[in-house]
Amino acid sequence: MTADSISPAAPAVPAPVAPDIPAIVERLRATFASGRTRSIDWRKQQLLAIAKMMTENEEAVAAALEQDLGRNRFEAWLADIASTVGEAKDAAKNVKKWTRRRYRLLELSQLPGRGWIEYEPYGTVLVIGAWNFPFVLTLGPAVGAIAAGNTVVLKPSEVCPTSSALMAELVPKYLDSDAVAVVEGDGSVSQELIAQGFDHICFTGGTEIGRKVYEGAAPHLTPVTLELGGKSPVIVAADADIEVAAKRIAWTKLINSGQICIAPDYVLADAAIRDELVDKIKDAVTTFEAENPSGKRIVNKRHFDRLTSALAATKGTIAVGGGSDESKISIQPTVVVDPDPAEPLMTDEIFGPILPVVTVQSLDDAIKFVNARPKPLAAYLFTKAKQVRERVIKEVSAGGMVINHLLFHFATNKLPFGGVGPSGMGAYHGRFGFEQFSHKKTVMTKPTRPDVGAFIYPPYTEKALKLAKRLF
Repeated sequence: MTADSISPAAPAVPAPVAPDIPAIVERLRATFASGRTRSIDWRKQQLLAIAKMMTENEEAVAAALEQDLGRNRFEAWLADIASTVGEAKDAAKNVKKWTRRRYRLLELSQLPGRGWIEYEPYGTVLVIGAWNFPFVLTLGPAVGAIAAGNTVVLKPSEVCPTSSALMAELVPKYLDSDAVAVVEGDGSVSQELIAQGFDHICFTGGTEIGRKVYEGAAPHLTPVTLELGGKSPVIVAADADIEVAAKRIAWTKLINSGQICIAPDYVLADAAIRDELVDKIKDAVTTFEAENPSGKRIVNKRHFDRLTSALAATKGTIAVGGGSDESKISIQPTVVVDPDPAEPLMTDEIFGPILPVVTVQSLDDAIKFVNARPKPLAAYLFTKAKQVRERVIKEVSAGGMVINHLLFHFATNKLPFGGVGPSGMGAYHGRFGFEQFSHKKTVMTKPTRPDVGAFIYPPYTEKALKLAKRLF
């Protein structure tokens, strides 16, 4: 389906009409039961329609993100638009290949016979998106679900009402409305949706809400994909390229005002290079934010108050920034050196433009520090040494890891993106998204004649037992 581009001006946000959730879900289930979504051509059409929707309405999407998050146009394009388009086009290109049976060579004892993995869609899938990247974190998982042949309910975050309303407006114009539906609303709407007993649920958000989603899915035995968060560390070793590390850490920390689930949450800097690193982060921030002296916009007053309270409570040294403007709900990019490990900046996920830098005396100390805390969604390392790299890769558990950069593991369709432990379960992107939303059904076929293996039928004999022991 196609539609004219929406006006680039951010639309007024009407109050969402209370949706008839059971009727919506029943409609999508009926569509799935009809078999329409199993067609490869249908899947390709829907995936390319997602890419077209985002491309043709780039200005409207950027305007909505600016309205909701204060996001600039470049970041809107890079994070929400380009990522979604790339994911959808990649899936459309490869979905036929992904759906092919994967044959497996059976053991001698299983011959004659053939065995394979048959990928079948779960049915009707619920995708609950996150507010910090409202398009890519809602439509991205939906790409995998559609590629797998499911019908999908999209629940965008109410924290970004302009983006939510725009998605609700665009999706029916581009996609099959009997197979993909947008349901707007707050947490109570999410709860009612979960209670419908979907065939799979994907949730992106905080760990505590993730637990509630998991609990809500449990009575229905609904499988879940949870993309959560945590405090993602950056280890900067003594041998690192400090200038490049500082620029890359500062840049990724400032994207979307630091409101990213895989943003650098704190830095563990070797004592030998800590001061130089802090100075160069300050230089990078000064350069990057020269045209934005008032600070970085925070999504709302509640999160602004949370962040400023954490700053006020810190026992660390504020080396960069520290200012805030309540009238603009903005906070200056801030670096805090050596906060107390027990204070909010070090115990809670920050989700803002504040970066603690903790001094460590050795790589041993850095690894122990990370491993003493819940497993993060991402971990980062800056080093030139292969030995250091390999040790951190093997000894630090995280959902994903990037060496000498940050965030880019989210942007590739060739690797799975997901958490571990409290940072989530399951993974998607590319083929991994298709597989996440598919049931991998085991199929085995056997000939009936000749009836090989008849010796396993009773009555059992000693000869049969000896033969079975040799074969099995």
